[in-house]
Amino acid sequence: MANLHAVIGAGYGDEGKGLITDWLSSQAEAWVVRFNGGAQAGHTVVTKEGQRHVFSHFGSGTFTGNPTFLSRFFVCHPLLFRREWAELNTLGFTPQVSVDPDCPVTTPIEMWLNQALEIQRGGAKHGSCGIGFGETWERETQGYSFRVRDLQKPRICATKIQKILRDYYPSRCHQLRLQPIDLDPILTAFQDDIAFFLNSVQLQPWQHIPKDSLIFEGAQGLQLDMTWGNFPHVTRSHTGLRNVLELCRAAELNDLTVHYVHRCYQTRHGAGPLPHELPDPPYPGIHDSTNRPNPWQNQMRFAYLDLDRLLSIMFKDLSLIGSEKVQPQFHLTCADQVGKLVRYRWQDNWHESSPSQLAIQVQPADWLAPTLSWGPTRQAVEPLIFRAETAR
Repeated sequence: MANLHAVIGAGYGDEGKGLITDWLSSQAEAWVVRFNGGAQAGHTVVTKEGQRHVFSHFGSGTFTGNPTFLSRFFVCHPLLFRREWAELNTLGFTPQVSVDPDCPVTTPIEMWLNQALEIQRGGAKHGSCGIGFGETWERETQGYSFRVRDLQKPRICATKIQKILRDYYPSRCHQLRLQPIDLDPILTAFQDDIAFFLNSVQLQPWQHIPKDSLIFEGAQGLQLDMTWGNFPHVTRSHTGLRNVLELCRAAELNDLTVHYVHRCYQTRHGAGPLPHELPDPPYPGIHDSTNRPNPWQNQMRFAYLDLDRLLSIMFKDLSLIGSEKVQPQFHLTCADQVGKLVRYRWQDNWHESSPSQLAIQVQPADWLAPTLSWGPTRQAVEPLIFRAETAR
């Protein structure tokens, strides 16, 4: 029987998916499969020795030597891939990466369109990360497809980039009321990024990846899902089980453990609704060196945890299950930041309890026992004793 896990954020991203993926990767020699999103992910992994990296284009099992597979639902970004590869090399790691040839590719054109549009929106930003992810999917839907397989053939690659630049770029600028700029110098440098990308990865489809041990690593969170989130403040991807189940069904994989992850409090880095938003971080111990203020997402935002919303979105995701055998587990992170008591909303009332009691209370009794993390390293992840009488 295959050893299959899926790590899914239950919030707006930044829940601790990198931590839980690293924790699972330390227990098995598994392929880490990126099943949605792209290089806009920011999954932080810290070792007990103090090495730290924010994984974007690579799986969060890289520190444990686990290979990464970028599925066809992942948007490749050669420019950012090259930059992150150099960062990992500086730390002493050479990632092993396989890529589905059907992955869409972001060019500097979509990156510029994304950033220019967010600047134009001013105070009405949608919450973009500014790397061209959503604009890449927009281009794909408009008939200007550019996939990883195209990178292997220089003539096709050049023709497609020129077609995007000559035809799509002016049209999209006109549609968005943007003033186009000369992108030729950036696109010339992009050729080096493409060459580096091709020399650093192996192209192989999903059916060729060994499937005895897999960790599906999600990006963003369920509350940013393109179907369930508050449009337009969503990501253009399915952040939960939908893509995972599609990949599993294609490979006839039927036994899966789903790991839902959330902090002891609510965060949102970017524009859009945040129920019960607070003017300041809710606990004095909160420290986040990953989600710094930037021109696209501005400041990190905070709220107390809303269990009603959290449980509702997780059950909605689990409703996608068909005949598969799926066992859920909940992981509560950042317990070291909140002190002895956590404030949260449940059944339309405010409550306080210890982080351990909260983790046990969140999940139904028929789920696997939850875990609680007391720090940023995998050694700080603590499985809890599950008492059915205290569970929902």
